[in-house]
Amino acid sequence: MSLQSLALIENWPVPTAAAAVVRADGTVLGTHGPGTHRFPLASVTKPLAAYAALVAYEEGAVELDEPAGPTGSTVRHLLAHTSGLAFDEHRVTSPPGERRLYSNAGFEVLGDHIAKATDIPFSEYLRQAVLEPLGMASTTLDGSPARDGVSTVDDLARFAAEVQAPRLLDPRTVAEAMTVQYPGTKGVLPGYGHQNPNDWGLGFEIRDSKSPHWTGSSSSPRTFGHFGQSGTFLWVDPDAGAACVALTDRAFGPWAMEAWTPFTDAVLTELRGG
Repeated sequence: MSLQSLALIENWPVPTAAAAVVRADGTVLGTHGPGTHRFPLASVTKPLAAYAALVAYEEGAVELDEPAGPTGSTVRHLLAHTSGLAFDEHRVTSPPGERRLYSNAGFEVLGDHIAKATDIPFSEYLRQAVLEPLGMASTTLDGSPARDGVSTVDDLARFAAEVQAPRLLDPRTVAEAMTVQYPGTKGVLPGYGHQNPNDWGLGFEIRDSKSPHWTGSSSSPRTFGHFGQSGTFLWVDPDAGAACVALTDRAFGPWAMEAWTPFTDAVLTELRGG
C-alpha cells in the first residue's frame, strides 16, 4: 500500500524532505523522498536517547527514581523535563518537579549519568542498546544526546515500529514512557508557547489537549513523539495504529507550523480510509 498523502512533502519549502508511515507490526505503509538520506535530527535525538536510558534502567544500571542532575532531581525528572535545569544552560531555574522546563541541558546530564553508570560513552551505549539491535546502521550520535543525532527515514521507521511493538524493552516500560509524568505541570512547548498542562512522558512529548500543536488537528490525545528544530518530527498515534516520520533540511519555523498539521491530518484521513 502506498499513501498518497505523503506526496504532500513535495509542496514543503525545503531543499530535501523524506517521510514514512509505519504500522505497529513494522509494516511500512508508505514512503516518499530519499529514505537513505541522512538528516540532522535536532531534538528528535531525544526519544532515541530516552530509549537507551530505559534500556539502562531495565538492565539495572540506573533506577528511574535515583538522584541525577540538580539536588532533588532524578533520572525520571531529567527524562520528563522537570529537573529544573534551564533550556540550554547547566543552571537551575526551578525546584525539581515544579515546572516543565524543556531542557537540552537535562538530556546532556542524563547522558553523562548513564555513561558513568555503565562505564560506556553514551553515544556508544546508544549504538549498542538501540541502534545496532534495530538495524539502524545509518544513525549516529556524535555530540549531545539532546540534539546531535543524524539519521534516515528508513532507520527511524524501524525505531517507530519498535516503540509501537517493543522488542528491546518490556512493553510496560514503554507504556510508562507514554504516560504523563508529573501531571498538571505547566510549561512552554518550544515554538508553540505556554501550555497548561504541558504534558510529557519519559523522553516523549504527549499531545493530550495541547493547542496549538505540531501534530494534526485530528491526532488523538494519546499521540506522542517529538519534533526537532532542524525541521524533523516523529509521532506515534496509538488510536490510528501507526507512526509517521518526516525529516527535512530546513530549520523549523512558520513554514513547518503551516505545513505539518494539514500533512498529518491528510495522513490520518488516508489511514482511516477517508
